[in-house]
Amino acid sequence: MKIVLGFSGGVDSAVCARLLRQQGHEVHGLYLDNAGARERADAIGTAAFIGIPLTVIDVKAALEEKVCRPFAEAYLRGETPNPCVLCNPAVKFKSLLALADELGAEAVATGHYARAENGALYKGRPANDQSYMLCRLTREQVSRLVLPLGAYEKTQVRALAEDFGLPVAHKPDSMEICFIPDKDYIGWLGRRTALPPPGDFVFHGEVIGRHEGVHRYTVGQRRPGLVDGRKVYVSRIDAANNRVELALWEELFKTEVTARDFNWLIDEPAGPIRATVRVRHSKWENPPCTAWTEGGLVKLRCDEPVRAPAAGQSAVLYDGERLLGGGFIV
Repeated sequence: MKIVLGFSGGVDSAVCARLLRQQGHEVHGLYLDNAGARERADAIGTAAFIGIPLTVIDVKAALEEKVCRPFAEAYLRGETPNPCVLCNPAVKFKSLLALADELGAEAVATGHYARAENGALYKGRPANDQSYMLCRLTREQVSRLVLPLGAYEKTQVRALAEDFGLPVAHKPDSMEICFIPDKDYIGWLGRRTALPPPGDFVFHGEVIGRHEGVHRYTVGQRRPGLVDGRKVYVSRIDAANNRVELALWEELFKTEVTARDFNWLIDEPAGPIRATVRVRHSKWENPPCTAWTEGGLVKLRCDEPVRAPAAGQSAVLYDGERLLGGGFIV
């Protein structure tokens, strides 16, 4: 089978290429160019070492439209967006499938740590599971997806890279936000737009201090210092009124969550369903819940409280290991 592989030149995509070729597939790499000449050259060199053809396309304009601008706008609204969740369906997999169609390839592949089986998505191994990041893929995208690393943990993949003699076996993992390589998202925002001014910290309805701009805070983040001898945390960002609301640790936990723009990877349920939910890309919170659609939104009632669900993050539903879909928390 001919497969177009998302190829960054890192250890994950390099091992994917070797595994797919071992299985007898014809592999064609695609490098989505959003970095510098050095990163591009590294990817080209690694593809040549493995012996696969590599197509390089510039995705800066698409990334700006589909990811960077929405990411910046969400932060200024007081939300906490996840850029990978936005990028995967709109840029990465759209580009992979476009090249696959051009080359007559049946499938596409990436180095995500999740499983794709019979048109459905499943969790990867617990230590590295990335299924959460794939919650907004379309069913068509999933139907053509191959995920070679779904049965592996990262340590095993690095060991495979050594066994294969790959020069990237010990290459550091890529940064979480590819378009902010220095991890200074506040500086990145400041170069794009006027930043929000300082405003009030509010705790239980009373102003207790001044914040430095709502864009500097995320729900669940601890505020330095104590209030009446207790630690306090950001519980809500009210960008419209330029306020950051604070709460005690135990007040961060919620049993009810609402999500908009829900993307179902199954037929949309006609009534309430039982599932488990993850409200951020973390491994330890996945409580059972009841989910139902109401007024165009998906409502979730959790059996156990989830910590600090943040507007803009994704609420992702699972049936056991299977990914059911995800939407943006409101």
